[in-house]
Amino acid sequence: MADVTLMKTPAETALAQAFESAKTLLPGNVESRAQAFEKFTARGLPHRRVEEFKYTDLRAAFREVAPFAGVPTAEEAKAALAGAKTLAGIEALQVPFVNGHFMREAVDFRALPENLEIVPLREALANDHEWLAHLSPVPWAAENPVYQLNTSFMADGVMIRVAGPVEVPVHLRFVTAAETAVATATRVLVVVEEGASVTLLETHESTDGAGHQPNDVVELIAGDRTNVQHVRVNAEGGKTLALSTLAARIGAEAVFNSINVVAGAATSRHQVFALLNGENTNLRVNGVTMLKGLQHADSTLVVEHNALHCESRELFKTVIDDEATGVFQGKIIVPHHAQKTDGRMMSAAILLGEGGTMNNKPELEIFADDVQCAHGATCGQLDDDLLFYLMARGLPRKEAESLLIQAFLGEALEFVENETAREALIGTVEGWLRARS
Repeated sequence: MADVTLMKTPAETALAQAFESAKTLLPGNVESRAQAFEKFTARGLPHRRVEEFKYTDLRAAFREVAPFAGVPTAEEAKAALAGAKTLAGIEALQVPFVNGHFMREAVDFRALPENLEIVPLREALANDHEWLAHLSPVPWAAENPVYQLNTSFMADGVMIRVAGPVEVPVHLRFVTAAETAVATATRVLVVVEEGASVTLLETHESTDGAGHQPNDVVELIAGDRTNVQHVRVNAEGGKTLALSTLAARIGAEAVFNSINVVAGAATSRHQVFALLNGENTNLRVNGVTMLKGLQHADSTLVVEHNALHCESRELFKTVIDDEATGVFQGKIIVPHHAQKTDGRMMSAAILLGEGGTMNNKPELEIFADDVQCAHGATCGQLDDDLLFYLMARGLPRKEAESLLIQAFLGEALEFVENETAREALIGTVEGWLRARS
């Protein structure tokens, strides 16, 4: 039987050429990059026939591959950071990235809290730093093609060690400010040691007129009895194709809360891979997505309970206007040994017009027999009776709709512990609603 050769798309060919040109110039182990790219090449860009990407066809989305961004000048970086506005009013330790490169000169390393240590990833890769052993804390995430592309091309990032309570939030600020479309591949590793606590803010912004292609990975290792609060905001430009991954391994008796708020990008996919690796762990992953025009936003989540007595809660709220498309794919995995698991997942969407689309695919994969697990999904319009009630009291229709949307999305935002961050997220919702009106 003759061998079957899969035809490569122009984007896949361009990625192969870019990798051949860059692999010896990028810092770190060439072999590990080559292995990751070989795995990616074996399947290529995922398409609708790949189950995990059934609703987000990246082969169709990547019509062209943007060149990878170079290091910005000091003036370019300063101007880009000065224009960054997302969560800007929160007092936090800034860890900035411009065009995919860590701006170490913007961080006063001497003033870091005593429980916090930051190592630039480029230097760590070049010097074979011992912390590199902590990369890829969720083994099965490495089988994901988006993650494999990041591993192949990651050029910069940081590694952060949290050794105790850190009172001031750490703000990972990603800004892409190139005038023409560029691609980026950053990797951030955060190791939170036993008993430590930290609040991580993560924001992504880019220029509105260029079709940038960021592919960012944040990896978290939360030790036993840790408390990690993670707030992420996608405020990318209107032509951006944004790929992002959060991979977290969580120890025993830990509390890990994460929320992703999506208001930007033309096409986005945010992936969460969470491994509950110790007993009595509490995980919450929420999402708020606001779409209009022809936007497409995909939230994909895989949670594996790998220990006894763990609890997970996932709540995703989506509002879709015009002809936008929302996607939620969530899976809870409970192996045989993870008895006493309590896992619940919910996706709810509101369609504000007749042209919008919402694709929901919640799943449970349970092999244990002493568990409490449930999932659900709803999709509908705003309640006509509630709208009539508000409008009968003098509110214009758009204002009445805005109040109901704020209440709908607010349920997913209310658990954010940092009050200033919570108010800023509410402001993001209000800003989207004002733009709609």
